[in-house]
Amino acid sequence: MTAERREPRPPHTSEVRAFLERAWSELGLSRNTLAAYGTDLSQLERWQAARGLTLERATRADLLEYLSERIRKRYAARSNARLLSSLKHYYRMQLRLGRIAEDPTALIDAPKLGKSLPKALGEREVDALLSAPDADTPAGLRDRAMLELMYASGLRVSELCTLTVDQVNLRQGVVRVRGKGGKDRLVPVGEEAQGWLSRYLADSRPKLARARRSDRLFLSARGGPVARQVFWRSIKAHALAARISGKVSPHALRHSFATHLLNHGADLRALQMLLGHASLSTTQIYTLVAREQLKRLHEQHHPRG
Repeated sequence: MTAERREPRPPHTSEVRAFLERAWSELGLSRNTLAAYGTDLSQLERWQAARGLTLERATRADLLEYLSERIRKRYAARSNARLLSSLKHYYRMQLRLGRIAEDPTALIDAPKLGKSLPKALGEREVDALLSAPDADTPAGLRDRAMLELMYASGLRVSELCTLTVDQVNLRQGVVRVRGKGGKDRLVPVGEEAQGWLSRYLADSRPKLARARRSDRLFLSARGGPVARQVFWRSIKAHALAARISGKVSPHALRHSFATHLLNHGADLRALQMLLGHASLSTTQIYTLVAREQLKRLHEQHHPRG
């Protein structure tokens, strides 16, 4: 698999910032999506400026040349597809505002992407990962609570790290999650995760807070919010300690949550609501994961497999 080349993120110009502010208020895009769009547009703007051209006045030929150059530089198809999504949002908005006469992305098709299957952990691997943190330390107990909650509820890592204390109702066993597009959903939390959350709130969080006031549920050793990157590194360390082979990421727990629910007979519509997917087609990819796992089990254990 070809590694994608990365460029440093240029600072955003006033034009790009204005688009991002309008997109935030009108489209309800997540902060991570807006950050990616800002990077894409700023890089194209800088490329255009080097040729004596502007971002707003780019033509279809300009954009095709830019995409061709990225392909020559071996950018991944998925990265180029995201870039085109950024450009389509930008130029559609400029057209609607009357700043351009036609949308230069209208006749440009996104690169075809293979339907990649999410990498779900086996149930024994999940058990090993959840047991890896040292729950006798404040940070270890926090990590155990985070892992348990993520696997119990299928949260995105951004949703997990931005949870506030008042979004968790342990008495009712639910978490109120603010998902993509600013949409809220209630997600049930199992007894095991509830137990670890209760222990974390009673024993670990007060020590991590260090007398600082924060409404965030999960705190770092300095008393501030746990960053996504920090949690990512923690999962890698715990996966290594649990001797789990392959890449393990926070998203792997979300995939595992969905796959294991389907394997145990969960309804696809209910899973869509739990995951916070706007479209059922996004959720349906997990049926492929479950089917592939069942096929492997059949091949390994059935006498005529």
